[in-house]
Amino acid sequence: MFDFNDDAKGEYRRVEVLMGPGRRRRWSAEEKARIVEESLVPGARVSEVARRWQVCSQQVFGWRRAACRTMASVAARPTEIAAPDFVPIMTDVPLPAPVARAASAAPAIEVQLAGAVVRIVSGMDDAAQLTAVLRAVRASASPT
Repeated sequence: MFDFNDDAKGEYRRVEVLMGPGRRRRWSAEEKARIVEESLVPGARVSEVARRWQVCSQQVFGWRRAACRTMASVAARPTEIAAPDFVPIMTDVPLPAPVARAASAAPAIEVQLAGAVVRIVSGMDDAAQLTAVLRAVRASASPT
């Protein structure tokens, strides 16, 4: 360490110069997984886990995001192709008789206005039916 005197203030300040290899630490996949697993335990604080492992908490959050992305991509890939299930065919069971439906009367729109009856039978498209009814209402409402 070096002592540094700043003449302007008349005080001594201590300056620490780090001498040594400035290399990055390499974390194995198992160590990263262990740290991430520890940080995901309910009640665990990422800052405490990071301090215990002497790593920045931001790095732990990055490893957690990467682990979540890896798990999502693994879950998205189908592991097995599902084979169709076997369903036996039973020929001894009689089929139910078809139910005869009563023919319903043709639905129609019927409007009675000023003594006149406007009937619109089915088979016309909805827009044509609505137009016919509105024209009949307008014609009956206007004085002639």
